[in-house]
Amino acid sequence: MESQVRGGTRWKRFAVVMVPSVAATACIGIALAQGALAASFSVSGQSFKVSADKLVGTGFSQYGAIDSGYTLDGKKTAHPVAVSAFKSASITNMCQSVVTPNIPLLGSVSLTLKAGGGGTPVEAENLYIDVDDLSADATFKGIDIGVAGKDLNKGPGIKDGDSANPYGFAQQAESATLTDVKQTAWATTAGTFKLSGLKMSLSTGVKECY
Repeated sequence: MESQVRGGTRWKRFAVVMVPSVAATACIGIALAQGALAASFSVSGQSFKVSADKLVGTGFSQYGAIDSGYTLDGKKTAHPVAVSAFKSASITNMCQSVVTPNIPLLGSVSLTLKAGGGGTPVEAENLYIDVDDLSADATFKGIDIGVAGKDLNKGPGIKDGDSANPYGFAQQAESATLTDVKQTAWATTAGTFKLSGLKMSLSTGVKECY
């Protein structure tokens, strides 16, 4: 089998530190909520937490990769991750949070994004989540294992720009259902990301999704 290499728009090294413009952020949030933008959420040199009541995905694949980025002081970083990819996914009660510590005069500041509540889940296409820690109850349909560069034909393929071993271990499934999801991630990327009921909040102190 030939490998499938595909991906949406990738905004690598997009740093979320403080919100420079409330108006600009509101415009971006509205566009994302309407599914008008490809989306990427990552934090330079820092992981963030993601939780969801339920994720139902089709065309699932998973492979190992190296996530690279830069710290706030310009130092290059690299982290081993397991990339979970879905051709399409429906996510109920999704939460993403990142804590930026040691801000002068403020201390820690927490940014939280919530969406997919009220009976209308988040909808994503060509979704990639770079994870280094995951807990969930999972059910897979039609699962098999293979080689990352050869056998990933059920999911969206290896993400453009990923430092993945083409001979490394990989697994895939026709569908995957995860409940009570809690994970630590370094990046979330999607070709399209429709965030129904999007709510963003900034607060002082440490306030995370779980």
